[in-house]
Amino acid sequence: MAVYTEVSDDDLQRFVAEYDIGQVTSCKGIAEGVENSNYLLHTGRGAFILTLYEKRVKAEDLPFFLGFMEHLARGGFACPTPLRARDGQALRQLCGRPAAIVTFLEGMWPRQIQPFHCRQLGEQMARMHLIGADFAIRRANALGPQGWRPLVEACAPRAHEVRADLAALIEDELAFLEARWPQGLPAGVIHADLFPDNVFFLGERCSGFIDFYFACNDLFAYDLAICLNAWCFERQSEFNATKARLMLQAYRAVRPVGRAEIEALPILARGSALRFLLTRLYDWINHPAGAFVKPKDPLEYAAKLRFHQAVTGPGAYGID
Repeated sequence: MAVYTEVSDDDLQRFVAEYDIGQVTSCKGIAEGVENSNYLLHTGRGAFILTLYEKRVKAEDLPFFLGFMEHLARGGFACPTPLRARDGQALRQLCGRPAAIVTFLEGMWPRQIQPFHCRQLGEQMARMHLIGADFAIRRANALGPQGWRPLVEACAPRAHEVRADLAALIEDELAFLEARWPQGLPAGVIHADLFPDNVFFLGERCSGFIDFYFACNDLFAYDLAICLNAWCFERQSEFNATKARLMLQAYRAVRPVGRAEIEALPILARGSALRFLLTRLYDWINHPAGAFVKPKDPLEYAAKLRFHQAVTGPGAYGID
């Protein structure tokens, strides 16, 4: 279970007493998620999520993450909303960790991606980009192109343990992307981690996004590229152009996308594939023996990268 910090009953009661949400009736660790300790908290006022932020999340970034969720909620976007305690603070301390309580978002993430999921994703992602356009705080993308070379240097010496040609693949791809990464495209706050388990649905309606702890300022089209990789490949790494077309069409119906952004998608998709290949590879080769969170397979993203390397234009993604 992905709970790294255990909270005693006494500590929990004292923490929750600082909020106007009633008495604790139950609290249970949530198994999903790998970055933080999450608990499903029930009180006399309903259900909430209690999060203790672990060492991989920088404390100085938390005002950005929590502030962005508040900003989106004020704009009518469905996402967990941080609660403020009686002293007006949303970010507090619990068991020596920064901690916050956010509202509970109804819905489930889709285990089998259907075309309607991709259409709803595109529409809601565009809404998020537009609502977040005037968010005042900025945060650079720590896992953008400037962060890839240190990861390559950290991973390359042991990449052969995963696959013999992997070091050459990541080193060659990084050199390619560093020379061609798009500049000057429309940018703002992006989610940067919109995998299916971070998007909730009620039936065929998207009920909201969760887990904004990679959000940052970057190219809007890079968020689209991340979703092409996360939502539009089938289990055997076959690309589904129908899903991609529906996602991109729905996005463009809400936020117009310029030709330069469309033309940049193949490069951005390669960059997204390399980013997740590198972070998964780093976690794979640095996985402590006996750890209870299993690292994700980096070779899934090596296969996706190979697909995008063969793409000659955005038509491969089902758009003209």
